[in-house]
Amino acid sequence: MTPYEWLQTAIFVIVLLVLVKPLGAFMARVFQGERTFLSHAFAPCENILYRICGVRKEEEMGWQRYAWAMVLFNLVLFVALFTMLMLQHLLPLNPQKFPAFTWQLALNTAVSFVTNTNWQAYSGESTASYFTQMVGLAVHNFVSAATGIAVAIAVIRGFARRTTSMLGNFWVDMTRCTLYILVPISLLAALVLVSQGVIQNFSPYKTVALVQPVTYDKPKLDDKGNPVTESVTAKDVTIPMGPVASQEAIKELGTNGGGFFNANSAHPFENPTPLTNMVEILLILLIPFSLTYTFGAMVGNTRQGWTLLGVMLLILLLSFTVLQGVESRGNPSIAKLGVHGANLEGKETRFGLAGSNLFTVATTGTSCGAVNTMHDSLTPIGGMVPISLILLGELVPGGVGSGLYTMLAFAIIAVFVSGLMIGRTPEYLGKKIEVREMWLSVVTVLIAGVTVLIFSGIAMITPQAVSSMANPGAHGLSEVFYSFASMANNNGSAFAGLSANINFFNILGSIAMLVGRFVPAVAVLAMAGSLAEKKYVPPSLGTLPTDKVPFALWLTLVILIVGALTFFPALSLGPIVEQLQMMGL
Repeated sequence: MTPYEWLQTAIFVIVLLVLVKPLGAFMARVFQGERTFLSHAFAPCENILYRICGVRKEEEMGWQRYAWAMVLFNLVLFVALFTMLMLQHLLPLNPQKFPAFTWQLALNTAVSFVTNTNWQAYSGESTASYFTQMVGLAVHNFVSAATGIAVAIAVIRGFARRTTSMLGNFWVDMTRCTLYILVPISLLAALVLVSQGVIQNFSPYKTVALVQPVTYDKPKLDDKGNPVTESVTAKDVTIPMGPVASQEAIKELGTNGGGFFNANSAHPFENPTPLTNMVEILLILLIPFSLTYTFGAMVGNTRQGWTLLGVMLLILLLSFTVLQGVESRGNPSIAKLGVHGANLEGKETRFGLAGSNLFTVATTGTSCGAVNTMHDSLTPIGGMVPISLILLGELVPGGVGSGLYTMLAFAIIAVFVSGLMIGRTPEYLGKKIEVREMWLSVVTVLIAGVTVLIFSGIAMITPQAVSSMANPGAHGLSEVFYSFASMANNNGSAFAGLSANINFFNILGSIAMLVGRFVPAVAVLAMAGSLAEKKYVPPSLGTLPTDKVPFALWLTLVILIVGALTFFPALSLGPIVEQLQMMGL
């Protein structure tokens, strides 16, 4: 790394860590119902919404009712978005006259945005109208993010409360999260992005004459169906417009990731400058990291939150170091031709190597999935870094809410295993960890990984899925493996060599996204309900301290071991084999 890249990365990490405590403390006050500096402006809106919807904010829910409210709310959202996509051609704000989605693509897209995955088997600028982008997709960016945060807050209450079955009110948590956290930060971020050149308009697309005509060969089929090429001269180009900044802000803040444009955050209308690049990375990581402090504040021990933050930051920085190292060395196959240097294929030079790699680990360490780099163009080991971050369950720091509750499930597993090793009943935050909590933690941690392995295996024996792979061999396997890892873990990014808009991936991918989102969420709510009913057990000499460095290192080791045992064989057949082939071994 150059001195500039070192400085840029260091300043970014410092700014991020400085913001963790104030935002984390603010979120704790919001979800505990305390007054904040925004209460004067938003409390009347909050109360009006409760009256309209018939919500009694003092009434709390047990875990079953909380889970049902979450599932039914998202079911209604899914139906609304699916209907909107199927009727897009009849709705306003469609200056390009885009037709309706096919039912398979509408199904996949609706599931994708409801589950906070934002897997896009379509190109936004050539498929989705302004109405769809704003009223459909951007709205779901808010509510899907709020759903994940609400579940995390309910889980925190499970640890913080004693001998009760109540975990809060889903509708209140959703409302407060949206009003006090997501909307204000998104508004400020959108203004910053607009000031740097991100577009925000309702103009029809612009057709602009090229300075110099461009002639190229366009593939087509002749009368007999054989592939041929024809020479085509382009004299003008169509430039897409649209309300981009407002969607860009919440897509990053809510770790959604769905781009207004197909190129996502590599497009200059979404991410024009190095400053916007850093702002967008900050938005991706801000809430997931800050929720660790919220956790510590709500359970009455902020050291617990800092410990989880330390584990997340350690794995994330190690991943960035590995990715930066392998991409800096470049491609050995190209080096044999006498061309040496970093691997810059698929990267935007305005961001630089470090800015591209930092965005890559941030977006796959969370459930964001936005990209400023084409992951398919990374070196094999470089590509294994984002795949591995996704496969770990996206908990470094993970999606908004989902990353924290997945990390807490890992913490329970780590405490349980350590208890077996020292022969004592495992305890975490004064709650005894028993068989029920252990089983539910295992489900939370492993369900997405099991789904990835099973569905990837099905894809590799399905002709339609195999034919959609642009590359054969190890890299083709990586494309398919990455796609199901991304969908089941609700990330949304992809290796671009895979043609995903086919019935197989649209339908099976929808199942993977639903399973990866709602099975862990319900399981962790059940675990929170069980913990909330337990009595508090004061720590003793035999209690494992979970707010110190040794436990942080043990938790890191457990996460890496679980990931390695689950996915190393698949990674060996994909990126590792490809790396060995590239090196000529």
